[in-house]
Amino acid sequence: MTKLKLLLGLLYCVSFTVTAVAPLRVVTELSPPHQTLQQGEVAGLSTALVKAVLAEAKLDAKIEIYPWARSFRIARSQPNVLIYNMARTAERENEFHWIGTVAAYQLGFVALSHRNDIKIEKLQDAKAFTIAVQRDDLSANFLINNGFTPGQQLVLSADITESWQLLLHGKVDLVIDDPVALADMAANLKLPEKYIRFVYAVPELAQQTWLAANIQTSPELVARLKQAHQKVATTELYQQIMLSSYHPQQ
Repeated sequence: MTKLKLLLGLLYCVSFTVTAVAPLRVVTELSPPHQTLQQGEVAGLSTALVKAVLAEAKLDAKIEIYPWARSFRIARSQPNVLIYNMARTAERENEFHWIGTVAAYQLGFVALSHRNDIKIEKLQDAKAFTIAVQRDDLSANFLINNGFTPGQQLVLSADITESWQLLLHGKVDLVIDDPVALADMAANLKLPEKYIRFVYAVPELAQQTWLAANIQTSPELVARLKQAHQKVATTELYQQIMLSSYHPQQ
């Protein structure tokens, strides 16, 4: 019995050690100007803050880009996975550890500039049009909760790039994005910026977004990341990026 207890104790220690040294992953989506790809490396405004937090915490992790729904599934199901930029909603509150804010958005409807027939003065006006939104995204959930129906007003896409392609090819009338992102998105799609226009800001979609960790991530690692974020949040870099990200529409 003593030998059995000793063996179980050793197995516990090995298991704990493997968990403790498991590699840290960071997942996100392509969403200029916050998450961009430059020569195969993930860059952008929010990415700079995430890298600063990792550096301050003395942690090394590769940042991986996937369609949002896939990044969300990975982060929700695997320990030691971080995700950004994520809206902090009531539904997600207990599924993640919330490290700190890394961006601010004022989301709203975007159309092609020549679509003079599209006029939106309140949210319900948008029900007359088709809208591309990303699966499992805050905007998709918000619209569904406000009576917009997938397959009718809503077309669910894998990521923001697919949503924009649907818009450019006339498959939908609108996408949801941030006015700050339009110049970068136009450049990413090799379009003149004048080709698109911001139509209407949805007040409920003005928010800060977060760097978060899977709920099974060790408390020690979470505390280390939170402490690092607190230090980064006092820097000029943080203030500049958060201010440049957020321009709410009046």
